[in-house]
Amino acid sequence: MDTLRKYLAQVKVPCASDNVYKEECVYSFDNPETDTGLYVSLTSFLGFGEQYVRPYAERTGNRVFLHLKRDKIEIPDPSAADGAGGADGPEKKITRLAIGVEGGYTGAESKKYEYQEHYQVVVFDEPVVRLDYPNVDLPLQVQNAVEAVQKAEAASVKREREQMAGTWDGEIRQVSTHAAELLQLDNGKKIPPTGWKCEKCDLTSNLWLNLTDGSIMCGRKFFDGSGGNDHAVNHYKETNYPLAVKLGTITADGKGDVYSYSEDDMVEDPYLVKHLAHWGINVGQLEKTEKSMIELELDLNQRIGEWGILCESGSQLKPIAGPGYTGMKNLGNTCYLNSVMQVLFTIPDFVRRFVDGSKAIFDSFPSDPANDFNVQMAKLGTGLCSGRYSVLSESSLDTADSTTGGIAPTMFKALIGQGHPDFSTKQQQDAQEFFLHIISTLEKHSRHQANPSEALRFCIEDRVECCSSGKVMYNRRDEWCLPLQIPLQKATNLDEVKQYEAERAAAEREGRRLDPDALVRPKITLAACLDTFAQPELVEQFYSTAIGAKTTAKKTTKLASMPDYLLLHLKKFTLKEDWTSLKLDVAIDIPEVLDLETLRGTGKQPYEEELPDIAGREPTPPPMDPEVMEQLLGMGFPPEACKRAIFFTKNTGIEPATQWMMEHIADADFASPFVPPGTGGKSSSAAGTAFVPNPVGLEMLMGMGFSDRQATKALKETGNNTERAVDWIFSHTDELDSMAIDDATSDSVATAAAAAGSDGGAAGSKQGSSYRDGTGKYKLVAFISHMGTSAQVGHYVCHILKDGQWVIFNDNKV
Repeated sequence: MDTLRKYLAQVKVPCASDNVYKEECVYSFDNPETDTGLYVSLTSFLGFGEQYVRPYAERTGNRVFLHLKRDKIEIPDPSAADGAGGADGPEKKITRLAIGVEGGYTGAESKKYEYQEHYQVVVFDEPVVRLDYPNVDLPLQVQNAVEAVQKAEAASVKREREQMAGTWDGEIRQVSTHAAELLQLDNGKKIPPTGWKCEKCDLTSNLWLNLTDGSIMCGRKFFDGSGGNDHAVNHYKETNYPLAVKLGTITADGKGDVYSYSEDDMVEDPYLVKHLAHWGINVGQLEKTEKSMIELELDLNQRIGEWGILCESGSQLKPIAGPGYTGMKNLGNTCYLNSVMQVLFTIPDFVRRFVDGSKAIFDSFPSDPANDFNVQMAKLGTGLCSGRYSVLSESSLDTADSTTGGIAPTMFKALIGQGHPDFSTKQQQDAQEFFLHIISTLEKHSRHQANPSEALRFCIEDRVECCSSGKVMYNRRDEWCLPLQIPLQKATNLDEVKQYEAERAAAEREGRRLDPDALVRPKITLAACLDTFAQPELVEQFYSTAIGAKTTAKKTTKLASMPDYLLLHLKKFTLKEDWTSLKLDVAIDIPEVLDLETLRGTGKQPYEEELPDIAGREPTPPPMDPEVMEQLLGMGFPPEACKRAIFFTKNTGIEPATQWMMEHIADADFASPFVPPGTGGKSSSAAGTAFVPNPVGLEMLMGMGFSDRQATKALKETGNNTERAVDWIFSHTDELDSMAIDDATSDSVATAAAAAGSDGGAAGSKQGSSYRDGTGKYKLVAFISHMGTSAQVGHYVCHILKDGQWVIFNDNKV
């Protein structure tokens, strides 16, 4: 007790604004239920596992902790004893489009537990002192602190107070904005209780009643050819009447499937009973006779096809565990995150920085490790690679709630999604978009450090040839993912597809449906996708500096470097004519070995003549394409910004100019009078008194690894606004890298230039940067697959080649 009193001044009582990390270690996935429990600092309220608590105490001097140990005791299921369930009982039927909730995707029948908790106050001195709690002899300040920690909302729960942690429910619907004041026509229509039929065809199922005019039309066509003939949605396009209810789903309590065409989603109509009564429908006399949209989605997802194939439903799977075979729990539709991170941590560069280098990262003991990107990446990487949280149990293949069933990336998701409009939510997201978000975040946290994304970065070379003069222009840009369009017209089974489409069209005309098992998917080779990527593209209205006028140009795109690992993005999601998302239902043949040497860019050849640079035509002002200028002004951009965009994109058209606008809209001189570089003019920023940077902002930026010159430049461009300066820095890395090279020694500059090669400073690439460039031969080592009809629903899994065998990572099941 005397030792505790020695450190009594350290003990604090958490208030409402403090984050209390009492559910999980900030450096590992230890928690109160692991064998060694969790230690919560009574000074900083950070949680630590056994491995990290003593080093933290020694480093910071914070020595007083509350030790939490929770025993989890399974409550026997009476139904299992009666033979109604359990391991030998019937498989649980999925009845809800949800994850982690009753009736949803849990992987197995959820078990029920009761918990027994144990507490100790621990002082890490010599020797270590452990005092059981509750204990009336403890100082009152310590008792108050422990009681406050027990009552405090866990930091993870606090972040997601408005959402159910660990769940995702696809059946939660928002109230339609049209419901309260819905227009209903007095056209004399009354809907009979039976005998419904589409007013445009002979279909008698999947019928939708428009609540405004009482029309009855068939629903949308599903991706497999079933469903309706799109007459209801076509009716909306003609009338703009927004709400329709699916006949056959209406129940006696006034519930039913209501779709809002203008909101493009299933919605709730609190006034449905009243709206139906307008058409003479008494809901008390109705019975549900058709499957709801949720039930149809479940049927489509579970139908033998891509869902079963990608989850290896027909295979004899063997659960495995150990280092590199750790699953990740689904936190509520986070399968996209789980799949991407599993794949990234098979790349040696990621392992070297965040797993092999984890000790150095953790030993820095930042004040807020839960919000430190390096710490959370290292925590996730070591959790996946160590094997410590990957243990086989009796039902490892099906377990969904075991503490040994993988790790829960709660802190990582909260950090990586912070402030992001999509990744901060619990909605399903696109895996490729999340991958690019991770790469962007890595770029921000890798100055003066080894950036593992360099293993994936490559250089794209765009060659533009003026069709009038034959002169060329080369542009280069960095990419981390090669997008490939899917050419449906190059299907190897085109005749079979056309025959199937004809049979389906005939069936629709006759009011019958084809057997879903008769579905014929277009089969397309990866080689066809790569050929499409390499095909020349004709650029209309190209302004040629060689002839000083518009003409056509031919653009070809190739790879100027071949990275260590090449990520391909098969663009299966596309937009329909009405701008809604559509997933192509195709089969892509992926070879295990790929040779991309034919796609290698060669750079400017000796016999080629370059298009004159606009800047080389001074002192004549650069020609501004009047059509592009007019379009940009029509979008609301300032005239001077339009001039900048056209100049710096070399009059190559509206799309490059618009893109330039989006990337530079936060620039301090965005709308300032434009003076073309090299014309002898002086920009407005040159006038006035000498700039004095904010010393606090300067210190912060230099603490992030930037030089005095670079930090001063950023603050100058943003009017000494430190927050905007940080954003400015990460959108002007090329300019800052150039300043870094200027500051370096001549030997360093020579080394960088030699590494970059003759084209190292080409437009669009990082100045002085080098690319890892090997042969164009690749072996398939991993792939991420999406199951479902759109990017907003469905499920992601990944397959990874490890130790000579393919392993499927389906969230926490490996």
